[in-house]
Amino acid sequence: MIGASGFTSSLLMILIAILLVIALIAGVRYWRIFQVKKYTKFLTEDQFQAGIRQAQVIDLREAQSFETGHILGARNIPYASLKISYQQLRPDLPVYLYDQTKVLSVQAAKFLHKQGFQKLAILNEGYQKWDGKVKKG
Repeated sequence: MIGASGFTSSLLMILIAILLVIALIAGVRYWRIFQVKKYTKFLTEDQFQAGIRQAQVIDLREAQSFETGHILGARNIPYASLKISYQQLRPDLPVYLYDQTKVLSVQAAKFLHKQGFQKLAILNEGYQKWDGKVKKG
């Protein structure tokens, strides 16, 4: 039978292991964002709006979400089909990416950079915080 101190030690070890896993997951996420920042700009809503007319604005959400509402002037290329559809984009023009939160945008920027795109930007807070003009389906 395990004594009280043995049980406490085991519980403490389990808690430490859980905290280490959480820290590792968070670290990997921030490392990805740090890497992407080398070749991608993270724009505030105001900065995004200021450059929207000169850029190719890409909504990476699925078509159903895009149809419910999207940033005015955006084109829908769902992240799931980006590897097939990215050739529709002009590499000489800025590409502004957004999704609901920016998670997909980070992955998309990484992919597009590998394909030779240099002018990449991500809406920092994602569509969920967008207060600018939208088009409803």
